[in-house]
Amino acid sequence: MGMSATPPARRLRLGLPRRVFSQVLLMQLAIAAGVAVLATGLFLAPLGDQLDDQAMRRALAIAQTTAQQDRIAEDLRSTPPSPDGPVQQEAERIRKTTGAEYVVVMDKRGVRWSHTDPRRIGGHVSTDPGRALAGHEVMEIDEGTLGRSARGKVPLRDDSGEIVGAVSVGIAYDSVRARLIQAIPGLLAYAGGALAVGALAAWLISRRVQRQTRDLAFSDIAALLAEREAMLHGIREGVVALDRAGRIRLLNDEAQRLLDIGGEAVGRTPDEALGAGRTADVLAGRVTGTDLLTVSGPRVLVANRMPTDDGGAVATLRDRTELDQLGRELDSTRGLIDALRAQDHEHANRMHTLLGLLELEMYEEAVEFVGEVVGDHRATAEQVTERIRDPLLAALLVGKATVAAERGVALKVSDGTRLPDRLIDPRGLVTVVGNLVDNALDATAGTPGARVEVELRTEGRTVVLVVRDTGPGIAPEQREVVFTEGWSTKRAPEHRERGIGLSLVRRSAERQGGSATVGEAPGGGAEFTVVLPEALTDTEPQPALSGTAGPGAAEEESR
Repeated sequence: MGMSATPPARRLRLGLPRRVFSQVLLMQLAIAAGVAVLATGLFLAPLGDQLDDQAMRRALAIAQTTAQQDRIAEDLRSTPPSPDGPVQQEAERIRKTTGAEYVVVMDKRGVRWSHTDPRRIGGHVSTDPGRALAGHEVMEIDEGTLGRSARGKVPLRDDSGEIVGAVSVGIAYDSVRARLIQAIPGLLAYAGGALAVGALAAWLISRRVQRQTRDLAFSDIAALLAEREAMLHGIREGVVALDRAGRIRLLNDEAQRLLDIGGEAVGRTPDEALGAGRTADVLAGRVTGTDLLTVSGPRVLVANRMPTDDGGAVATLRDRTELDQLGRELDSTRGLIDALRAQDHEHANRMHTLLGLLELEMYEEAVEFVGEVVGDHRATAEQVTERIRDPLLAALLVGKATVAAERGVALKVSDGTRLPDRLIDPRGLVTVVGNLVDNALDATAGTPGARVEVELRTEGRTVVLVVRDTGPGIAPEQREVVFTEGWSTKRAPEHRERGIGLSLVRRSAERQGGSATVGEAPGGGAEFTVVLPEALTDTEPQPALSGTAGPGAAEEESR
């Protein structure tokens, strides 16, 4: 059998529409209609009672006016009840004039002297007149011989004030109901107008919601929110969202780790959450640009900030601490390679010189030449290791001395240097010393009489590092700016940005409760001073250095 070409009929789905726009519009229309119906009902309910009260008061006022007629009380005493009597005639005149349904005058026995139906004159009234004959005014809605009516009853008094009867006036209840029914169309018209205005407002609001929600369904929005949460907390980049007032409204897990803050930062400004600094300036938009470098604690971050349509912004943070460290190690490696290459050339020249002396049989001069060359290297290594007992720092300075010599800079360790092998964080101090020495070599290389001096001394458990150079120095107005991340006077290499080293030096010192400052060296140039409290342990140093830091090892390191 062949398949039918007729597509299957689509099943009719009942229920709310999926779009946010449609659901909001329907809900607002339902609310507007409900409010209109409720308001109409609440208005009609007291309107009926109000019309009843007005009818009873009108009946009472007609009865009071009738009872004040002196002739009626006199005619009630002097004439018998009769369809043609003066009481009936006066009552009918008043009834026709006021539009009442009936005006009944009765004596103290409840016998009618007037009535709309003359045949009922002389008979007893159908309702109890006791309260009116007792001197009370009565307003009520009751059933009588003429049907349901709004009634007013008052006592009838003669000239002396004695009660001689009562006057009962009725207003047809049908007229009250007719007034209520007549008011309904106008009320419904007002309610319909209000509903139309509400519907228009609901449509305008729904259109605004449609634009803001991109005409998505609630399920789509819920899915997007779930995906956003999974993405924000799963990516390895920090994300910080700010509102139009500059307050943090979102932090993902990576941003909290990189900035070392918690969820309590939400609702606060970057300055309040992080304190004053470049990181807060970047997040707040006071520093503009792309791939901005900033330092947060021990981490080097790359930040980018993008404004959003609602006046806020989203900033992304990437951790490039390891990359920056690799870049610095690459710089050091390149420096060592250049130094080794230069040493190779120098060694070749020395070997040629030594070979020439031997061929010329100048043996004493050859021995003296070899002693001078070996002595220079040995003296440098011994000078460093005697004053600096930590093997990592000693090896660093011996290597830096070799690099400095190849760059035409004399790197010396001051006579006041004394550092025992009791450092708590030797690698951290190696980073600080390496950054300052590298900056000093860059500042002095190529200048006449270039010289860099390193001094390391202890004051109790505090380590004080001073690095002096004979370079151009730093102007007084720039002595704080140089510690700002991203600031540098040198061209950045291809593999990394400049302006991070000095910032890391200050951050490292401040994390240990110390400080990093710069001033002018005694002979001109710059003098950097780093104070590191509690940098030494209480343990006494070992009697002798390990073999790796001895003069031979230092000499090997210098090679």
